[in-house]
Amino acid sequence: MRKIKIEKNYLKHAEGSCMFSMGETKVLCVASVDEKVPPFVENKGETHGWLTAEYSMLPRSCNERASRSKLSNGGRTQEISRLIGRSLRACVDLKKLGKRTITIDCDVIRADGGTRTASINGGFIALMLALKKLKKDNLLKAIPLIDYIGAVSVGIYDNGKKILDLSAKEDNAAEVDMNVVMTDSGDFIEVQGTAEGAPFSKKDLDQLLAMAYKGIKQITAAQKKILGNLK
Repeated sequence: MRKIKIEKNYLKHAEGSCMFSMGETKVLCVASVDEKVPPFVENKGETHGWLTAEYSMLPRSCNERASRSKLSNGGRTQEISRLIGRSLRACVDLKKLGKRTITIDCDVIRADGGTRTASINGGFIALMLALKKLKKDNLLKAIPLIDYIGAVSVGIYDNGKKILDLSAKEDNAAEVDMNVVMTDSGDFIEVQGTAEGAPFSKKDLDQLLAMAYKGIKQITAAQKKILGNLK
């Protein structure tokens, strides 16, 4: 597991924010609260809210500059944004959020593998900080979080070696690449796994998932150190 670093309340004006680092990967995660919901949520009840996410990479977050418009509008960007949103919605009781929308913005400052998993981990911190502020301001009676969540990459690299939290170099040469999102209690939210060449066995899968669980426990432990309990 690469070193985790968390700097909370990174932005002055946001309801919740943090700079989240896993190794050399660095993501600014920001939660913004809007006192309205999208049209498709309007008829779900007076206390039903919504949560969504947007992901982007800065043009020079990698070795070479990429076009800002290409980074913002590409299919990969949309897919990762949806992943972050799905993952964070899984840990929130939206029926108790109130008629409001929380948007999680994840901007990759520096990319060295695992940007989507780092975005989920940092996004959870930004989300909880925003919810704590809503409770402090008497806009919520209780924080509607169900559990801590974490995300990490695992893979098979260099002739069968199993690796936790892949760097970009390892990810680019991986024989198997997998992203796992789980709750702190051990339930799966999402598993994305691909063989880049030869198929991999169920034994390999089980070992990778066990490795991911141990890594996610380290991540949620770091989150708890910063945030405390869910109440």
